[in-house]
Amino acid sequence: MKFIPTSLPEVVIVEPRVFEDPRGFFFESYQKALFAEHHLPAEFVQDNHSFSKKGILRGLHFQTEPKAQAKLMRVVRGAIFDVAVDIRENSPTFGRHVSAVLSAENKKMLYIPAGFAHGFLALDDAEVLYKASNVYSLQHERGILWNDPGLGIQWPKLDTPYLLSEKDQKYPTFREIFLPR
Repeated sequence: MKFIPTSLPEVVIVEPRVFEDPRGFFFESYQKALFAEHHLPAEFVQDNHSFSKKGILRGLHFQTEPKAQAKLMRVVRGAIFDVAVDIRENSPTFGRHVSAVLSAENKKMLYIPAGFAHGFLALDDAEVLYKASNVYSLQHERGILWNDPGLGIQWPKLDTPYLLSEKDQKYPTFREIFLPR
């Protein structure tokens, strides 16, 4: 596995070593010891599987302590534009974001540590598998408005309108949550 840092050093693109032959392919998508060796300390306790039609935008979601979650994102069908936003108030990269295209074809994964909001846009009909370091908790669930101009996320243009849940459309901005007057 290759661990590639992004402009937010704690968010890492993981490229598995893929073995292909005429029968198909094989790769390890997670190995605890390798992740620990690269200082990605998540102990995953929940696996999630979602399907999103092209144009579905999910996020930007996070959970507060003590239920904050690290995630390891992977696409098994289609492609997504995946985004992580640093929400750690004492971090030098607080309020900055990073994005990556993950697809079934490129087999890249994105490791997002706890303390980051997360969202993605389905570029095609997409099936996503991801690991979480903490279980889902409705009580600790929060979100940031996906198109907050203060974050400056450049979501890709599609030939179909974005579709969001009602909840995702009504989240407050980053400033309203973290920098109240």
